[in-house]
Amino acid sequence: MPHPSVTAPREIELAIGGMTCASCAARIEKKLNRMDGVTATVNYATEKAKVAFTGLVGVADLIATVEATGYSAAEPAPPEPPEPEGTAPAEPDELRPLRERLVTAVVLAVPVVAMAMIPALQFPYWQWLSLTLAAPVVTYAAWPFHRAAFTNARHGAATMDTLISLGTSAAFLWSLWALFFGHAGTPGMTHPFEFTISRSDGASSIYLEAAAGVTAFILAGRYFEARSKRSAGAALRALLELGAKEVTVIASDGREVTVPTARLAVGDRFLVRPGEKIATDGTVVEGTSAVDTSTLTGESVPVEVTVGGFVTGATLNAGGRLVVEATRVGSDTQLARMARLVEDAQNGKAAAQRLADRISAVFVPVVLVLALATLGVWWALGEGWTAAFTAAVAVLIIACPCALGLATPTALLVGTGRGAQLGILIKGPEVLESTRKVDTVVLDKTGTVTTGRMTLLAVHAPHESETEVLRLAGALEHASEHPIARAVAACAAEKAGPLPVPEDFVNVPGLGVRGVVEGHTVVVGREQLLAGVPHAEGQGRELDLPADLARAKAQAEAAGRTAVIVAWDGRARALLEIADAVKETSPEAIRRLRSLGLAPILLTGDNRAVAEAVAAEVGIAAEDVIAEVLPEDKVDVIKKLQSEGRSVAMVGDGVNDAAALAQADLGLAMGTGTDAAIEAGDLTLVRGDLRAAADAIRLARSTLGTIRSNLFWAFAYNVAALPLAAAGLLNPMIAGAAMAFSSVFVVGNSLRLRGFKATA
Repeated sequence: MPHPSVTAPREIELAIGGMTCASCAARIEKKLNRMDGVTATVNYATEKAKVAFTGLVGVADLIATVEATGYSAAEPAPPEPPEPEGTAPAEPDELRPLRERLVTAVVLAVPVVAMAMIPALQFPYWQWLSLTLAAPVVTYAAWPFHRAAFTNARHGAATMDTLISLGTSAAFLWSLWALFFGHAGTPGMTHPFEFTISRSDGASSIYLEAAAGVTAFILAGRYFEARSKRSAGAALRALLELGAKEVTVIASDGREVTVPTARLAVGDRFLVRPGEKIATDGTVVEGTSAVDTSTLTGESVPVEVTVGGFVTGATLNAGGRLVVEATRVGSDTQLARMARLVEDAQNGKAAAQRLADRISAVFVPVVLVLALATLGVWWALGEGWTAAFTAAVAVLIIACPCALGLATPTALLVGTGRGAQLGILIKGPEVLESTRKVDTVVLDKTGTVTTGRMTLLAVHAPHESETEVLRLAGALEHASEHPIARAVAACAAEKAGPLPVPEDFVNVPGLGVRGVVEGHTVVVGREQLLAGVPHAEGQGRELDLPADLARAKAQAEAAGRTAVIVAWDGRARALLEIADAVKETSPEAIRRLRSLGLAPILLTGDNRAVAEAVAAEVGIAAEDVIAEVLPEDKVDVIKKLQSEGRSVAMVGDGVNDAAALAQADLGLAMGTGTDAAIEAGDLTLVRGDLRAAADAIRLARSTLGTIRSNLFWAFAYNVAALPLAAAGLLNPMIAGAAMAFSSVFVVGNSLRLRGFKATA
C-alpha cells in the first residue's frame, strides 16, 4: 500500500506574480492542470492559484511549473498580527512603480506629441528634443510592456503587451534610424504631410509621438485596471478587522489582564463590558445581556444571552457585563470561517477573458506576417529597402492597439464617474459582463429591503392617550441600552417631547423593564413580565392582558413584529408593535428590477412569518421567500440557484452576506452596510436605496455596451487600415494620426455615458 502522505490529496494557495492579463492566468492554469494529479484554478483578480494535488507532486514542483511558464509563485505569507486599537494599519503602496512610470510618460510625452502635431512648435532642432523626451518613455515607462512581450515570446504566446511593445519599438527604432542615418536629423526638418509613402523616402520622417503617446495612453489604462484589481482582497481584510484587537482576560487568581486577542487560547475566560466587542467564540459563564449581532449577521433583532449561552466573536455586547469562556480561537472562529468562504467564492469565480486579449492572441501573429510580407513584396517589386521598410513600419504602427487599449478603461472611467454621481460604484470591467445575463436577484432582507434598525411602527391604546403611553414607556426605555428599548425611547422623544426621569428602575433580562415614573408603577416588556404583577382590583389577582390587546398582540406576532406590553398602576394599558421597518422605496425598487427581467427572491435569517410579511409589503410572492437561513448557508442558497441554471445577482449589506456576494454572478452591496459586504460586492450602492440597484444594472449594461462598441470599432479600424498601410497608401505618420483618431473616437463614444440618467 502506498504511503498515506503520497496519496492523500492536499490543497494549497499560491501567490502568483507577473500576470498582466486574463490570458496569463489561463496559461498558468493550463500548465498546472497538465501535471499528474493536479487540479488548479488561477484567479487573475486576486493573483492566486488554488491547487489541489495528489501523488508525488510537491509544492516545489508546482512553483517550478509556474516559474517555467514565465511567472513567479510562492506560498502566501502568514497574516500580520493585528494592530493595537486606534492604530491605522500600514499598507505597502503596490501601485507606486506603475504610477511613477505613468507620471513620467505623461509629463514627457505631451510635449513630444505637441511638437509633432503643431508645425509652429517645430523649431530648428525640435526633433532632437523629441528624442531626448521620448527615450525615457519608450524605455523606462514602457519597460513592463517590453518585459511581458519578451516573456510571452519565450513561451510562444502573444497578448496586448506584445502589440504595444512591437508598435512602440518599431516607431522608436525607425525614428532613431531616420535621425542618425537618414535626413530627419538635419536642422530645420519639419514633418511632411503625405498620405502615401510614395511622396517620401521615409528617411526624413520620425514617429516619436506615436511611440511616446501610445505608451502614455496604455499606461493610464493599465494603472486604472491595477487600482480596481488591488481591492480584490479587501473583503477578507474587512472581515478580519471586525474582531476585537485586545481583550481583558481573567487570570486564575482573579486579576484582569489586557492582552492582544491573538494570544487567547481555548479555555481562557475573558471579560466583555457593555459596548465592547466579544473577542472570540465562546460560552457565557457569568452575566446576562443582549448581544447585537448586526455587524456580523446583518440581522437587526438582538440576541438575549445568559449563562450557558453561546456568543460569537466580533459581535457587540449591548447590555450587561459578561464573562465568556473561549471555545474557538484563531482560524476556528465563525468570523475566520466566513473569511474563508469569501476567499473560496472569489477563487471559484472564473476570470473573464478580456476580449482585447483574445483578439490580440490571433491579431499579433497576423500583423507580424503581414508586416514581413509587406517588406518582402515591396522589395521584390524593386521599390527599394527604404520604401519597403517604411511600408512595413506603417503596418506595425497602424496596428498598434491604442484604441483597443482605451476601449475598456475610458468607458469604465466615464461610466463609473457617472455612477458615482448617482451613488453607484462599479469595481471593474469583469463586473459588467455579469450584468448582461443575470435573470434572478436575491435580496437580503435586513438593511437592504428594510431599514436594518428596530422601529416603533404602531401603538395600540384603546382607552389611553397615545402621548401618555409613549411618555411613560419612553421614560423607562430611555434608561435601557436594549435596541428595542432605544426604538421606543426614540419614538417617544419625537412624539411626546422631553421624557421624565424614572425612579426605582429595574431591568429584567430577556423580558423588559419596570420602575416608577411620575408616581406611576410602570411595566414595559413581554407578556411574561406581567406575571406576578398585582392587578389594580387586588384580591390576589395577577395582571392579565385585556382581550383587545390580546388580539392586537396575536396580529402583530403573525406579521412578524415584536409585541411590547405597557402597563401601569396594575392595568395593561397599551401594546407597542416594533419591527425592522421596510424602506419606503423598496416596493418601487422591486418593480424596477422586474422591469429589467429579474426575478426577485427574498433571503433572510429571520423566521418565515417576518420574512413573508416583508415580502408581501414589497410585492414578492411567498414562494419566493427563503427564510431562517444561517449566515454560513447563504452561499449554499446562491450555489443552488446557480445549479438550476440561473444567473444570480445578490444584494446585501451584512458581513454574513460577503461570501454570498462574492459567490453570486453579480454582487451588489449596500453602501450603508458593513465594509466586508461592500468590498465583496461587484457594485456598491452608496445611498443604501434599493432603487439604485436597478439603476446600477442599467448603467453597468450601458457601460458594457459602450465597451463592446469601442472594441468593435477599434478592431474594425485596424482591419480596414492594415490593407491601406500594406499597399503604401498610408505613410507611418498618417498611420500614427489615424491611430490617434481612432483613440479620439473611442473616447468620444465613451463620453456619451455622461448623459445616463437614473429612473425618476
